[in-house]
Amino acid sequence: MLAGCQVFPADNIWNAPVDTLPVHPNSAAYVSTIGLGEYVHADFGSGEWDGGPIGIPFVAVPGTQPMVAVSFLWYDESDPGPYPVPPDAPIEGGAGSTGDRHVLVLDQENCLLYELFHAYPQAGGAWSASSGAIFDLNSNLLRPDGWTSGDAAGLPILPGLARYDEVASGEITHALRFTAPETRSAYIWPARHEASDLTGAQYPPLGLRVRLKAGFDISGFSPQVQVILQALKKYGLMLADNGSPWYLSGVPDERWDNDVLHELHEVPGSAFEAVDTSGLLLDPNSGQVASPVEFNEFVYVPLAAR
Repeated sequence: MLAGCQVFPADNIWNAPVDTLPVHPNSAAYVSTIGLGEYVHADFGSGEWDGGPIGIPFVAVPGTQPMVAVSFLWYDESDPGPYPVPPDAPIEGGAGSTGDRHVLVLDQENCLLYELFHAYPQAGGAWSASSGAIFDLNSNLLRPDGWTSGDAAGLPILPGLARYDEVASGEITHALRFTAPETRSAYIWPARHEASDLTGAQYPPLGLRVRLKAGFDISGFSPQVQVILQALKKYGLMLADNGSPWYLSGVPDERWDNDVLHELHEVPGSAFEAVDTSGLLLDPNSGQVASPVEFNEFVYVPLAAR
């Protein structure tokens, strides 16, 4: 739960364990391209880096939050809104950032998620952004095929962020978002969009799921890092955008211990394997998984299989 909202139904692909799924036949090539000798990096933490918070922030607002107009550069692949973005909404990298400038807003009463990419506040409370997307967290519906979102892959961002509160609780129960330096001009379910001109089979497509190998020993890591690593074994990572290799996304929080998070840098790319999720596909336009999958203490069986 997040601000009173279930983040997608329990049978959604973001919430599906992948620890028992088969290894993708092209796993070795994908992992090598991302970086066998590169190391995991927590792209989130406490304090500031280069003038802004470390990570991708979000803000929860009430259902009465005033709606404002948002103008889009890529209007043909953006949900027109309006969006309930507060004038002081936190911006990734800070107000002066020249980076991705994501703005994430969760309507906690209606459980609607609003996400903007490269967002700038305008006069009168309006905003401008390169792209924007609205997600109903009670629904498995994906974006229209071929559409981007606040993320290159057309995926939501907030469901894939590591949050301090869930790590402190002892368990992360969803996949995490990560980036890779080079991706293919292709995407696979549940992604809806690509962001590359590369066509070689060694380049991973957006939407690829990878996991930490079951045999990787996590016993020597700090307890909070073990929680993250256990999630990487059970739920894995979702390739969402181009960027630095094995960078994990999370929410900035002053309770993070950056020195502890830096332990993740001891995990090499060679400890990962790509997962074949094709057997979970029920409907290419839905994030619902097709086969019985264990979710915590119960087994969900889709209606089609009952």
